[in-house]
Amino acid sequence: MPAPVNSPHRRSQPGHTDSGGAALERLAGAVERVTFHSPESGFCVLRLKVRGQRDLVTLTGQAASVSPGEYVEADGWWVNDRKHGLQFKARQLKVIPPSTLDGIERYLGSGMVKGIGPHFARKLVRAFGEQVFDVIEDNPEKLLQLPGIGPKRQQRVMDAWTEQKLVREIMVFLQSNGVGTARAVRIYKTYGDAALERVRENPYRLALDIQGIGFKTADQIAQRLGIPADSPMRAGAGVRHVLQEIAGEGHCAAFRDDSTAKAATLLGIPPPIIEQAIAAELAEEHLVAETIDGRPALLLTPLQRAEVGIARGIARLQRDPPPWGHIDSNKALGWVERQTGLELSASQRQAIATAINGKVIIITGGPGVGKTTVVNAILRILLVKGVCVRLCAPTGRAAKRLAELTGREAKTIHRLLEFDPQSMGFKRDRYSPMETDLLVCDEVSMVDTALMSQLLRAVPTTAAVLLVGDVDQLPSVGPGAVLADLIGSGQVATARLTEVFRQAAASRIVVNAHRINRGRPPQAPSDDADSDFYLIRCETPEDVHARLLRAVAERIPARFGLDPVRDIQVLTPMNRGGLGARALSIALQELLNPTAQPRIQRFGWTYAPGDKVIQLVNNYDKEVFNGDIGRVATIDAGEGLLQIDFDGRQVEYEVGELDEIALAYATTVHKAQGSEYPGVVIPLAMQHYRLLQRNLLYTAVTRGKRLVVLIGEPKALKIAVHRTGTGRLTRLRERLLEERVPDGQGRLF
Repeated sequence: MPAPVNSPHRRSQPGHTDSGGAALERLAGAVERVTFHSPESGFCVLRLKVRGQRDLVTLTGQAASVSPGEYVEADGWWVNDRKHGLQFKARQLKVIPPSTLDGIERYLGSGMVKGIGPHFARKLVRAFGEQVFDVIEDNPEKLLQLPGIGPKRQQRVMDAWTEQKLVREIMVFLQSNGVGTARAVRIYKTYGDAALERVRENPYRLALDIQGIGFKTADQIAQRLGIPADSPMRAGAGVRHVLQEIAGEGHCAAFRDDSTAKAATLLGIPPPIIEQAIAAELAEEHLVAETIDGRPALLLTPLQRAEVGIARGIARLQRDPPPWGHIDSNKALGWVERQTGLELSASQRQAIATAINGKVIIITGGPGVGKTTVVNAILRILLVKGVCVRLCAPTGRAAKRLAELTGREAKTIHRLLEFDPQSMGFKRDRYSPMETDLLVCDEVSMVDTALMSQLLRAVPTTAAVLLVGDVDQLPSVGPGAVLADLIGSGQVATARLTEVFRQAAASRIVVNAHRINRGRPPQAPSDDADSDFYLIRCETPEDVHARLLRAVAERIPARFGLDPVRDIQVLTPMNRGGLGARALSIALQELLNPTAQPRIQRFGWTYAPGDKVIQLVNNYDKEVFNGDIGRVATIDAGEGLLQIDFDGRQVEYEVGELDEIALAYATTVHKAQGSEYPGVVIPLAMQHYRLLQRNLLYTAVTRGKRLVVLIGEPKALKIAVHRTGTGRLTRLRERLLEERVPDGQGRLF
């Protein structure tokens, strides 16, 4: 049983509660046993001896390092775990070196300090008593007085002690400056022994190097360290932060006057100091100054170099003819029609003819226009010629779909380029290009500027490139509008397929996708008619919410036989709000997976076996990437481990890594790019106003294979259909024109 409420070792914290509303309490005790501790995440399961308690108490929390004999103080709450029983779940955990002789002996003998085992720990405590820590740190020569210890063992003990002390200092420093244990462990893993020095030297680097720490957190640490508000370091970091935020919105550049004003507002310092910081950042080549549309602009150096790399890569590839030589297109087209039994349209024939004799080709078009037919025909013709072909796509799901459609192996771009997580670089580049005669890349609308630059660098000059995608979909999550810029420049031969074929035209999903793309509202039958597209009009957000939950949990499974978790995906314009991905995921979790156990809470989410989750960032070690969706397979709360199933592959996560995932019963349309689902449900409301636009709705509708249900307020739907985006600020089109080959290819049709 837990200690009485009035015990000095268990106190409620007035005004503080856990995520479930329970009052926080305080627990303190000596560590008898470390049941589990992960040096990677800091997660630990401890057995504590608490004064006034007959039985040992189980505590779970996070600590950089912890050993038997140490004393811990924790704020948290009691939970009754179905598998492990009553536990104290610590929100904050402070580890204190032991002060009693017994505690010191257990601490030193735990193996924490290399070179000291239980036997030698007993000798040390008997010889030096409570002064043993001071002896090891300040008078290590006294260790040589003990029998069985020589200079080598003495040095091992001193080195291990120094390392442990440094880790503790780093953790205490970071935690005292508002950085939680999980983040602190990440910082130590990133910087190692130099963590303290690096953070003190420039805390703003945390926002660049450590996932989960933003500029505001780094700025708070800097203020606590006494860095002046108008210091050049802060001004420079603020300017970079503003440009990174703008890049996060998809832009590769920002107009200089806008950036200066935003940085001045963010930092609360005068524009002249911001201009000085910009000049310093330009001198250090963190930024590049250019002119766009006659206005001075700034670009983060990596993005500027990536744009230049794309333009030069396209120009380089266009200089030579294709490696397979000239092909008689009339003969080839007749052959492929006989082989496939298909009658190709005029636009398809022209696209294929250009591709088999071209060097860099784009094929674009919406659903049902025959992009796959064209690509398969091109592959059939070239494979007969013995051409070596590589297929890729930006995401695992898109690559898997490409493989299914073509019957050939397809890889993610990262895997094709052999990304090395140790060096955070690609093994395939201009010095070690891939071996291929033709590279086919699908879902190019999803490929951002940096990744396209890396991809083109690894294509040998002799090879041809076929880029396939729907330019009318949302642009990439990362900065840039690569596909739109390549087409808009007129420097790459482009086949835009627009004719919807008879079989596809029978689908209301396809028909309505094209209606939306032309700025016309979708049409749907009444609720009772058979269709693959339904439109449910609602008057209030509350009505949208209620009808969406009922549709996913009851109506669609009953009528169409789709599994509500496996087959149905809710796609919403944004993360926040009552109809955002977060709130809808929590509501759907309560409906669809209410009783699964065990449950684990981390970073504001609760997870249980069976939950649908999405990866939020690229994790190259695990080979799981931003947007990948999986299901929680198992949870071991005692060990702090989750197994997540991604398309049949089990991937292990420690609890400290769970900030990389989120529930995915609902997700944003952006995250769904490149994926298809049997059933898609799309809520639209005026609370989504800022993001309501045509390409977002078009992208959402085209994610559904068998069923699309649009549930929304009529006014929100009208805005989404009619509003077009403002576009992204890039300079890629101009660079392509500057690098163009005199006799280069241009727009086809």
